[in-house]
Amino acid sequence: MDSANISKLFDAYYFTHGCGTPYGRSDEWLALFNSIANGIVKHIQPKTVLDAGCAMGLLVEALRQRGVEAYGVDISEYAIQNLRPSVQEYCWLGSVTDTFSEQYDLIVSIEVLEHMPSIDAEKAIDNFCQHSNDILFSSTPFDFKEITHFNVQPPEKWAELFALHSFYRDVDFDASFITPWAARFRRKNEVLSRLVREYERKFFLLWKENVDLRNLVVEMRDELEDNE
Repeated sequence: MDSANISKLFDAYYFTHGCGTPYGRSDEWLALFNSIANGIVKHIQPKTVLDAGCAMGLLVEALRQRGVEAYGVDISEYAIQNLRPSVQEYCWLGSVTDTFSEQYDLIVSIEVLEHMPSIDAEKAIDNFCQHSNDILFSSTPFDFKEITHFNVQPPEKWAELFALHSFYRDVDFDASFITPWAARFRRKNEVLSRLVREYERKFFLLWKENVDLRNLVVEMRDELEDNE
């Protein structure tokens, strides 16, 4: 399916039924994007941000309310037509594979690339990496039932594609204020041995935590069994 036909899928029906709860200026969605904007401002402090796949511009709006020069692009005509007047001049209709006209301190892509055929998703990542050194990225590894999810991938697949452009996960950055599987990828020109050291350090801590928690569960179970 080409981009023109894909864009037609993101119509009023999709935004009403394809996002879990109806997408729009509800308390739930506004609270989510306000929370994400707070996390971005607090932990990254970018001056310029592009929301690649901005839908109706809720994150753009939230960031601009916090003094960030934020912009957005989305392939959905319906979404762009439903932008709030305050962000209309900062968002435009287009694909995230189209070359951007500027560089940004941060590019954000939240639940977008799973909606694109694999070859287009790879082009989008290439585009992101050419226009920023810092990318906040999230793409569901689970939701295969949504009809517009053509390209659901595990996190390691996306990490591999970013690594081809010398972008690697910031293992010390907690991006879970977006989704549990979100990650921050940053351009790193470090030698391979240093990158391996960072990944191994994080892996060991997570492995140790998992082992300790499993042992604790076993101990608690044994204690309950003894008490019975």
